[in-house]
Formats: sequence, C-alpha cells, structure tokens
Amino acid sequence: MLGITPLSAPAFPAVQPRFYDREYLNIVYRTDPEALRAVVPAPLEIDEPLVRFEVMKMNDVTGYGPYTEAGQAVQVLFDGERGEYLHAMYLDSFAATASGREVSAYPKVMATPNLYADNGALVGTLDYGTLRVATATMGYKHYELDRQAAEAEITVPTFMLKTIPDYDGTLRVQELVRTEITDVVVKQAYTGPARLQLFQHVLAPLADLPVLEVVSASHIITDLTLAPAKPVHNYLEGGRS
Repeated sequence: MLGITPLSAPAFPAVQPRFYDREYLNIVYRTDPEALRAVVPAPLEIDEPLVRFEVMKMNDVTGYGPYTEAGQAVQVLFDGERGEYLHAMYLDSFAATASGREVSAYPKVMATPNLYADNGALVGTLDYGTLRVATATMGYKHYELDRQAAEAEITVPTFMLKTIPDYDGTLRVQELVRTEITDVVVKQAYTGPARLQLFQHVLAPLADLPVLEVVSASHIITDLTLAPAKPVHNYLEGGRS
C-alpha cells in the first residue's frame, strides 16, 4: 500500500497518477564534462555533456491536482541504452514531492517553479526560498515541432539513484532505478530560440552544471502516465538487481 505515513492521514494518495495537459518547457544545453562526471553515478556513462533543463506545469493530475516542477536531466548511457539521469527536481507540491521520493527515487525538493507566457516569450523560472536560481525563455510557439520527435524527447528511459539509510545510519538501500513515460498523447509541440540563466545557490546548485551553449528547445503539451520504477543496479550487492 502506498502513502501509509502518517497512518490516519497519508501524505499522498495510493493511486497511479495520470497527467492531463502536462506542459513542458525543455532547454537542452551543453555543459562542462568534468562537472557532469562529478554528479553522475556509475555505471551510467556520459556520451555528450548535455543537460535538459525542464519546467513542467502539471495542469491536471489525478490524486494530486495542479502543481509545477523544474529540474535538470543529464543525457546518459546505461548498458548501451540511451536515457536521462535525473539530477535535480524542484516542486511546489508536498504530496508530489513526498510520493516521488518515497515510492520511487525522484530527487525532489520543495521550491517555487513557474511557467507562463510573457510578452511573446514562454518563461520558466525557479525560485528557492526568496532567491531566483533559474530563468528560461523561449519564443512562444514560433515553429511547430514534429509530434513524433516531441514524444521521443520526453519518453527516453529515466534513471535515478535511490538511497535509504538504516536506523543506525548505515545504508539500507542504494540502487539505480529505471522508469519511463507511457500512454503518451502529444497535443501540441513547438520549438524556437531559447536562453537559459542559472544562478548560484548553495542549496539549489543547478549552476554547478553551467550553461556553455543552448543546443535546442521545445514546448510540449501532452497527456501521459509514469510507469513504476524498477531497480537495475544494486550498489550494496555490487551489481544488477
């Protein structure tokens, strides 16, 4: 059973959420390879030093309602399969933060992301406390993006590091897990010029992966479901799960 703590009023519902009209702002950028190697765990491999900064406006989520999320996903290889390693995620929903961390392995932290249109630009921002840590802008719906290409961009396998300490402080669980997006319906997809600024913050260190070059950008609106996470590598046993 999911969401059993606290027993009388669970922090999140025991449901498999379905996302409707989930709106993405994605900016893929090139960063410092050495900075990436410092944060991506083996056995994941880095081919090109590419990071996807994303802001996602969850307009309608079963069990949770609307919320917004932002984060960084690093392009990686695992056993020859291309995917993304989720490096950081910031949300304005406690229930979605708690369920993502406890049920799966999403590296979620409470913060204040936002996604909106402003004077001809799609704008994504992330504030941690009172301080701005990221600002992304993209030309609003400049060019239509092929919907199959848009689906391929957001449905690559996702890898995450799940670490749970035991009661004595030793590691109880340390696994690399894999999940993916399923049942996708891409409703709109666009591309256009984009910029991304990251600002230094000790507790929200997105700028540790600096923006050297913006490679591509997309604005995607879709319905989708997140598949359950499955372990693919057990660090405590020295190999595959």
